[in-house]
Amino acid sequence: MQPRQSAPTTLATKPDADVVAELLDVDIDSAGNYIHTLAIRNGRQQTSPSGGSASAQHNLVMTHGYFTGLGFFFRNYHELSQVPGWNIYSIDWLGMGRSSRPKYQSRRGESEDARVAHAERFFVESLEEWRKRLGIERMTLCGHSFGGYMSALYALKHPDRVEKLVLISPIGIPEAPPDFDEKLRQGYGPARRRSTPTDTQATPDYERAEDSKDAAAPPSRSRIMWFRLAMGLWERNFAPQWIVRSAGPFGRRLIDWYVNRFEWLSESQRTALAAYAHQISVLPGSSESALGDILKPGAFARRPLVQRLDAIAVPTVFMYGANDWVDFTGGQQVIRRIAGRVPTRLFRIPDAGHNLHLENPADFNRILASEMRALE
Repeated sequence: MQPRQSAPTTLATKPDADVVAELLDVDIDSAGNYIHTLAIRNGRQQTSPSGGSASAQHNLVMTHGYFTGLGFFFRNYHELSQVPGWNIYSIDWLGMGRSSRPKYQSRRGESEDARVAHAERFFVESLEEWRKRLGIERMTLCGHSFGGYMSALYALKHPDRVEKLVLISPIGIPEAPPDFDEKLRQGYGPARRRSTPTDTQATPDYERAEDSKDAAAPPSRSRIMWFRLAMGLWERNFAPQWIVRSAGPFGRRLIDWYVNRFEWLSESQRTALAAYAHQISVLPGSSESALGDILKPGAFARRPLVQRLDAIAVPTVFMYGANDWVDFTGGQQVIRRIAGRVPTRLFRIPDAGHNLHLENPADFNRILASEMRALE
């Protein structure tokens, strides 16, 4: 079955080769579901080991994080497409972005393991079907945040299809402290950045009274109420997109407020990104509600990856922002556990937080391109 597609757009033309970008809606089943895809195919010739020339031999597949879409990699595509011998694919997860929006059936009435397994299958199996439909034999799989979590699970299940795994500030790696849920109910938020590299699990300190300007003040009753309300909504699979849709015209103002914090973008870039984020947020709800099946309130995974990644069988690279809210020690824990079995690396990108690919594209692109060239 051929993917539906827009007219191709030529990004670069040289006498010997073109880099051509196409937007595709890749059908993945007989029910009409599809995965929206940006395909940048590189016809630029590269020198083969035998001394001849060959076109693209490798594939980079990029997967976005939660509450975003493939458009959030707009500061990366051009530089990455200049690496000879590589095709670039970027997808919207099924039920997100501009992909089709099938009804997502949560299993929250079942056991927690069943709830998590159902959500993970939804994304991992749709990615595998997408790969089959495009005929991609092997890929370097690169996922940001939520996309990193799902990309890691895909690599665990289909290691023969993954040349290298690149996890960009992935959620869901460390275990939550034993008292985490109760502390949230008491109104204390986690301060993950305080965990130490030698811990065997994430042990974030909490926002305690002595850390605040008002050392005598415990969390207020209103704060506790809001924390408990948020926890209840999370457990019932309410997502931020639901708030945006429910807010009507005010929903766009919420998106504008969020995107306008991206001071490292130009005004025109912020305007365009906010319009894009709003458009994909107000589409019919679908797999966005799976986040509550995968993560506990407070963004710790119900089934953390730290031990599950003991079985990883492909080279794995971690990338975090130097000011990231996701604690890089989660990646360090994994590296310590699998050291000697597969090649691993960890990078911390300066002048960047969680959206490091947007905040510091120069260093992000340089490092990712280097990891790509290492496979040539």
